[in-house]
Amino acid sequence: MIFKQGYSIEELRNKKTLIILGVESSCDETSAAVVVNGIDVKSNVIATQIEIHKRFGGVVPEIASRNHTLAMRPVVEEALAQANVTLDDIDAYAVTYGAGLVGALLVGVSFTKALAYAEQKPLIAVNHIQGHIAANYIAHNDLTPPYLCLVVSGGHTALVIVKDYTDLEIIGETTDDACGEAFDKVARVLGLPYPGGPHIERLAKSGRVTIDLPRAFKNDKAHYNFSYSGLKTAVINYVHNAEMRGDEINKANVAASFQAAAVGVLADAAERAVKDRGADKIVVAGGVSSNTYLRETFEKRFKKVYFPPVKLCTDNAAMIAAAAYFKLKSGADPAPLTLNAEPALKLYQ
Repeated sequence: MIFKQGYSIEELRNKKTLIILGVESSCDETSAAVVVNGIDVKSNVIATQIEIHKRFGGVVPEIASRNHTLAMRPVVEEALAQANVTLDDIDAYAVTYGAGLVGALLVGVSFTKALAYAEQKPLIAVNHIQGHIAANYIAHNDLTPPYLCLVVSGGHTALVIVKDYTDLEIIGETTDDACGEAFDKVARVLGLPYPGGPHIERLAKSGRVTIDLPRAFKNDKAHYNFSYSGLKTAVINYVHNAEMRGDEINKANVAASFQAAAVGVLADAAERAVKDRGADKIVVAGGVSSNTYLRETFEKRFKKVYFPPVKLCTDNAAMIAAAAYFKLKSGADPAPLTLNAEPALKLYQ
């Protein structure tokens, strides 16, 4: 296939300078970014909907989709302007096609397919979670596979062996709730606003670990799975029982105890995996990787640990463009223009 610039896909892969426009719309952030060679971020524009969804205590899919539709074109235009490039300068377009909210994903996928068709340039389909992992390549130019990666977000919690940029092996994952989901649900029962994770973290700083909470699979040396359903339920029961007795609840202590348990099981499983697999470095990716307590815990327990900068922990298009670059360089073919959203896309796809 020959694209608008006259390049074949093989010639495009071999270009010394490859400029990719990334688009992200998997949940409630509309984002577009221009990234050169997978690591040089020229722009990364994010239009967040947090204030819109805060009144509902969480993301309302239909509202998210409608706001993506309104924001998409202005965000892409702003990303191009900040990078001081035009569509003619872009070599390929990258878009998140899963996992996420189907309506939200469709906005980004449809818009980016239209751009690729109109400009006759390659379309690169990116797995959202692989995008989160790729955020570390932007921040750490020395980071190369293989390595052990902990993916911890609102929808995913998994330990992954990253054998190569596009070759992943899941060795452990949550059997029920994701870690970030548990943070949000515990925040809600404590009366904290959405999104709950940052509010739990702030509240926990003024509290102490005083409550003995369950840590699933703590003593299971056979695998590296996680479970947050029991921990979440234990906190909810603790709060409800105290309220029924008329006891005053120290919310800061509840937050600190929950956070210690939630992060503790992550660190325990990661530590076992590092020893068992002989990994010399561990990478942390996903929205929960912005948590200061988690970062401090991992820095104490591991010799070599990588985190993305906080601004790249939450959903953004720079990580999508970065993932697309490494996917393209690894030999992956462009996506067809029949590409569809896949809300339940698996991490390794």
